[in-house]
Amino acid sequence: MRMARRDILVAGGGLAAALLAGLSTTARAVTRPVKPVVLGHRGCSALRPEHTLGSYAKAIADGADYIEPDLVVTKDGVLVARHENNIAETTDVAAHPEFAARKTTKLVDGVSQTGWFTEDFTLDELRTLRARERMVGDGLRVESHSYDGMFRILTLAEIGDFLAAESAARGRTVGLIPEIKHSTYFAGIGLTMEDRFVRELNASRYLSSAPVILQSFEIANLKSLRGILGDMPNVQFMQLIDDDGLRPADVAKAGGTLTYGQMMTADGLAAIAAYADWVAPWTRQLIPLGAGDRLAEPKAVIADAHRCGLLVGCYTFRPENQYLAADFRNDAGANARNPEGSVAEIRRYVGEGLDGFFTDDPALGRRALDTAAAT
Repeated sequence: MRMARRDILVAGGGLAAALLAGLSTTARAVTRPVKPVVLGHRGCSALRPEHTLGSYAKAIADGADYIEPDLVVTKDGVLVARHENNIAETTDVAAHPEFAARKTTKLVDGVSQTGWFTEDFTLDELRTLRARERMVGDGLRVESHSYDGMFRILTLAEIGDFLAAESAARGRTVGLIPEIKHSTYFAGIGLTMEDRFVRELNASRYLSSAPVILQSFEIANLKSLRGILGDMPNVQFMQLIDDDGLRPADVAKAGGTLTYGQMMTADGLAAIAAYADWVAPWTRQLIPLGAGDRLAEPKAVIADAHRCGLLVGCYTFRPENQYLAADFRNDAGANARNPEGSVAEIRRYVGEGLDGFFTDDPALGRRALDTAAAT
């Protein structure tokens, strides 16, 4: 059933203030998946430019259970898929002289950035740009770079339609795991994201019933959206976790002191379970690196989260040597793809009890699960 739109906080400091005031939420039981779900990180971003039809199509073909669009906003209020609102690295905007004057420096979530920003472009203007692979280096993501300039920026509505078509063609349901990016920042410039997301979800016949896991590094927006969408049986909520000493952007904006490290304690996880179904730290917060960049002893996070009723995901498994723990690297060079090493690393983490994981290469994630099941 589609939910009626409700009022959500739109003032610049509204979301942060709501975090301090506390929003009424009710925990609900979630069932652990029989097998961990494979989350296509920005699609199949190891082999195609991220957040493009090519990337999403490859992820689905390679067995992803969900695809991930990171959502930002245009000047005219449209939700589009880019990892950041700064599109300097992920598009060819620098090659467009008509947009040269829009290069600027902004403070986004406390970090100074120089580039071109989605909120300074209309959707029609963004349509004139083309996506490109953002990772550069000798021999790094060569296949993805071969697709530079082929794909345009997508709206959330277009991604929903694409998922509907792919699911119908393949005879299996593919879920969506969107991330609301820079929620407090966008609210502060009058482009609140949450009401737009609710409208898009309700407008899409596919997304209003397909599996959706809504994720954010912030807290108050998840609580607010839980109050609006929490009784939709197809929607779950994922609290993302950043480095231990950092604070969520909405907490920092409100002058709060809560850190991600505190959120990862047993008490912190219990608090998350009151408004989210998932918690997802980055990999090394679950099994850290020790001497020689080899994996050390696992932390207690997964067991603690499960005791609270939370599902546990993590981000991000990447197939190049430089991103692997030393246990799994080969001698082909830092930028070289190492599929076998990536599969082995994923299997090591999955063995700790993960319920899902983000990977830049869903085929390797699927292989890791299939080979683990066969042993």
